[in-house]
Amino acid sequence: MRRLRRCRAPHIRAVLPPSTPERAAFDDLRFIRETIANSASFTAVPGWGMVGMGATAMAAALLAIEATTPKRWIAVWLVEAAVALLLALWAMERKARRSRTPLLSGPGRRFVLSFLPPLIAGALLTAVLYQISDVRHLPGMWLLLYGTGVVTGGAFSVRIVPVMGMCFMAGGAAALLAPASWGTAIMASSFGALHLIFGVVIARKHGG
Repeated sequence: MRRLRRCRAPHIRAVLPPSTPERAAFDDLRFIRETIANSASFTAVPGWGMVGMGATAMAAALLAIEATTPKRWIAVWLVEAAVALLLALWAMERKARRSRTPLLSGPGRRFVLSFLPPLIAGALLTAVLYQISDVRHLPGMWLLLYGTGVVTGGAFSVRIVPVMGMCFMAGGAAALLAPASWGTAIMASSFGALHLIFGVVIARKHGG
């Protein structure tokens, strides 16, 4: 009796169907939607969140005036920076959810990637200046790098954001040129007053 040989089915390669008008139209529509998403502005900049950041900065300035040592003065502003960052993130997420816009969409992702490097540089330089006991240049450095981050990130946001960043940079330049005793006052007028003023403008013109 003959043995039955097991026949292997030949390997069949999948052949993509030729392009159709419907598929081409779908690809064009997807390309247009991606282009619009990538070219849109990041509109989740929190106006009322900035107002809150300005208020906490004013409170921090009052505490910093009473600081008796440079270490306590730095500690006050570092705590303020952490509080302001958490407040900004909460306000941004709330505004993005209200407008049904993904927070880390194309414009939002570019805003964050442009805003973070100056802040990271500021954190590293803060550690270096503290180690060499150079507290006098901290206000100017903080304001300059924060303003730089706002300008670079603001390139993907509404027009008023880069303008705000340049105002912070001007405050940083003033802090570097002014006497050391003016540092806390310049921090209050910049991190406090500028956030309050621009926050109200952004909230009224750009939806909160």
